[in-house]
Amino acid sequence: MRSAIHHRKAKKRAIWLRLALIVIGAGIIIAVACVVIFNMMVGKQDVSLLEKPLPAATIFYDQNQEEIMRISPKKAEAVSFDSLPEHLIEAVVAVEDKRFYEHSGTDIRGISRALLTNLTSGHTVQGASTITQQLAKNVFLSQERTWTRKWKELLLAEKIEKNYDKEQIMTYYLNQIYFGEGAWGIKKASEVYFGIPVNELTLSESALLAGIIKAPSALSPYSHPEEAKARRNVVLQLMKVQGKIDQSAYDASIKEPLHIMDSKPSSNDAIKYPYFIDQVIREAGQKFGLTENEVLHGGLRIYTTLDPKMQQAAEQVYSQASVFPASSSDQLIQSGAVLLDPRDGGIRALIGGRGEQPFRGFNRAVQLKRQPGSTMKPISVYTPAFEQGYKPSDKLMDEPVNFGGYQPKNAGGAYHGEVTIYDSIIHSYNVPAVSLLNEMGIDAGVEAANRFGIELTDADRTLGLALGGLQEGVSPLAMAEAFGVFANDGTRIPAHAITKIESAEEEVIADPDLSKTIKVTEPAIARTMTSVLEGVVKEGTGDAASLGDRPVAGKTGTTEMPGTNGAGMKDNWFVGYTPQLVGAVWLGYDHTDTDHYLTTTSKAAAAVFQKLMSEALAGEPVLAFPKAPGLNLNKNDKPKEENKDKPKNSDKPDKPGKEPKHDHPGKGKPDREEKKEGPAEKHKGPKGKEEHDDD
Repeated sequence: MRSAIHHRKAKKRAIWLRLALIVIGAGIIIAVACVVIFNMMVGKQDVSLLEKPLPAATIFYDQNQEEIMRISPKKAEAVSFDSLPEHLIEAVVAVEDKRFYEHSGTDIRGISRALLTNLTSGHTVQGASTITQQLAKNVFLSQERTWTRKWKELLLAEKIEKNYDKEQIMTYYLNQIYFGEGAWGIKKASEVYFGIPVNELTLSESALLAGIIKAPSALSPYSHPEEAKARRNVVLQLMKVQGKIDQSAYDASIKEPLHIMDSKPSSNDAIKYPYFIDQVIREAGQKFGLTENEVLHGGLRIYTTLDPKMQQAAEQVYSQASVFPASSSDQLIQSGAVLLDPRDGGIRALIGGRGEQPFRGFNRAVQLKRQPGSTMKPISVYTPAFEQGYKPSDKLMDEPVNFGGYQPKNAGGAYHGEVTIYDSIIHSYNVPAVSLLNEMGIDAGVEAANRFGIELTDADRTLGLALGGLQEGVSPLAMAEAFGVFANDGTRIPAHAITKIESAEEEVIADPDLSKTIKVTEPAIARTMTSVLEGVVKEGTGDAASLGDRPVAGKTGTTEMPGTNGAGMKDNWFVGYTPQLVGAVWLGYDHTDTDHYLTTTSKAAAAVFQKLMSEALAGEPVLAFPKAPGLNLNKNDKPKEENKDKPKNSDKPDKPGKEPKHDHPGKGKPDREEKKEGPAEKHKGPKGKEEHDDD
């Protein structure tokens, strides 16, 4: 019996052993086959393009698919490996690929780490590119972030490593990579930043350049010296940890100043339309996952919404000091502007600042976050009011009010008694706007702002929303997109600068769905608002924005500078539109303080808008706004409804809950709490106050 059991067990063990041997054998065969197939695939890769000077240019096209500019790294000059200081190579290896001399093109450890991260997140969020892979990607591949591209990158990297030694790979890499400030390749970078040949770079200078590779614009020592210095020190620390420099060399190098040139050398290869191209790069990153180097160094074909005529007109306007208020002696009054076609959301022109236009510098048209002042009134107050049945002819009271300690005031302190909504808008009275928002409920204003694409925080749930008292503020681009709703019959189309991106081989990398639209409000509401906002320009605070016989509608906005008793302003806005073009203009100092604030009225931004739109629309057809149903304007532009039956007043909404604290307009101090009457509630005001003219 026992022998039989023993026999059966032995037989089972033999079976399992045979199965194990079969599995192992099959695994070995599969592994060998994979290696053979992999090597065959590697062998088929053509990397001869590396021996050509540099990759193809990235070409930008305008709205008519006409070439407007090409950015070509072929302008860079190559240097030999012998010209590269040893500490430069060690710095690049330390920060970009510390196992460069150990792997054969791919770093299995890095790939495993990235694979785990990407599988966990469900999509590709992290790469593990070696220097060889970066070289392969920049020279041979389109820039989509997919597993297919990663696989191609791996094959090419292996082939590169088989065909070229490490010295050649490093030389190709440093001669082709972008170092910012228009510097393609290490030779140009040495000249742009230090004015010296490559072979004269010191350890500290080499570490600085190696650090720039990660983010050329954000780490430029000209624009961001502190960030560049911190990044340089990170590189030096890595070199010390990896044993490439000793403690004394590290200590000496981190104490060195940046040693960059006093000013950037002039270049004949300046980027055309730098602020617009900056937005294209930003959009390519945010929407399609491309890096700056990938856009500029990838040989792409990028189709945009640019109207060169309008962009050139905008740049010409912004070059004229006479268009803008006089600045202080030590700081220029800055400005940002966007021209947007409301019919398709295409950005036609974009200006991110006055003065020198640095490539990848701060772009006020899209990166600026400032309080919009009274340009928010049509969005957060009067659109929801019209939706609830209010009419431009309805009456509101302009008189002193107190909402739990928050007491909004009109500019100059005057009150006007009973006024129409129309007059409240065109003269930008503050008190009626706040009172109306309180009547409807703050939630109505918040919900409307969200529909218009204005991102709010919980702290913005205050009555100050009526006057644009936002915590984080908005950009001119956001305001242009929002006002495009009125020009486009109540429909919002997301603003965009890119229509398509292709590789040099015409492979489509990005093909966004440009048919997406968002219904914000009814056409009748949008047309009513347009009719009223035409009055702002014809007889209200925006008269300086008039375009003569061309119909235009818009709204002024300012925020008060605390401590000036209403005489100074921090921000000055005008956002307006014709049927085919929206323009948003912001004016102000980058750094506002007691010596730097605006002393102009809201007419200053309106005047810039007028000049900008006049030049941009020169030669364009004069179009009329569609008429609002049931609304006629008399010769004095006062609204009169054809239906004389006055609508029933809507019931007052319940009071909103307790509001977060917010600065009192113009004072910079917290509001006082409201005395409890019924449910506990606090209404807080905005940080700024709208300036307006009573004339």
